[in-house]
Amino acid sequence: MSRLVDLSMPVHRDMLTFPRVPPPTLLLYESWTEFAERIGAAEYGATSLTASYLVTQNDHVGTHLDAVKHIRGPEAPGVEGIPLDYCFSDGVVLDFRHKESGAGISAAEIDEALATIGYTLKERDIVLIQTGASAYNTEERYRTDHCGMTAEATRHLIAQGVRLMGIDAITFDPPVWAMFERKQFWEAHLVMNEEDYWHLENLQNLDQLPPHGFKLSVFPVKWMGTTAAPVRAVAILDD
Repeated sequence: MSRLVDLSMPVHRDMLTFPRVPPPTLLLYESWTEFAERIGAAEYGATSLTASYLVTQNDHVGTHLDAVKHIRGPEAPGVEGIPLDYCFSDGVVLDFRHKESGAGISAAEIDEALATIGYTLKERDIVLIQTGASAYNTEERYRTDHCGMTAEATRHLIAQGVRLMGIDAITFDPPVWAMFERKQFWEAHLVMNEEDYWHLENLQNLDQLPPHGFKLSVFPVKWMGTTAAPVRAVAILDD
């Protein structure tokens, strides 16, 4: 019997988003009864049918998967270019909750975390970085209090066959204040200029997963030409 763990943030108007990224709008523009009346079904007893919502959402809101177009520019592949083979695979959780806010995770620390759980990476594993930030993803500190990946650590995972990664924080890199402090901006993201790799942001519930031994389903919505797309990230565990 399989057990499913939802790793996705709820999407709503009051959710926290990356600084200067607008929150989503979910607008009800026709009610259940209005639709039934408009199509003429109400007079035959079908008085409550479907409602209609207009949803406006930035492509980097909530749990989402970044495409290389995010960094390389308009000629690069968007979300539709992410190979689906990489979006359903074995998952691995590396725990960095002990790291201080603003810190960058090194390649050596990746190896230490793998040694701690006794796991050797293989081609197409999906590696999830646990910072602990998702525990307060409804609070303002979610934007500032987390560690993040360095370019070195990102390349280190790619060298071991990992092309899809994720994090339970608002960005894959350290927070913006740490970028300015160290004068290193979006270093993990910028690896996309050299490598075809993709990462998830705004995951949650990683504390409900074992370090390995589960499957991950992280298929993005097939938005054409965007730099990212929402994902309903789900872990599948055999209990």
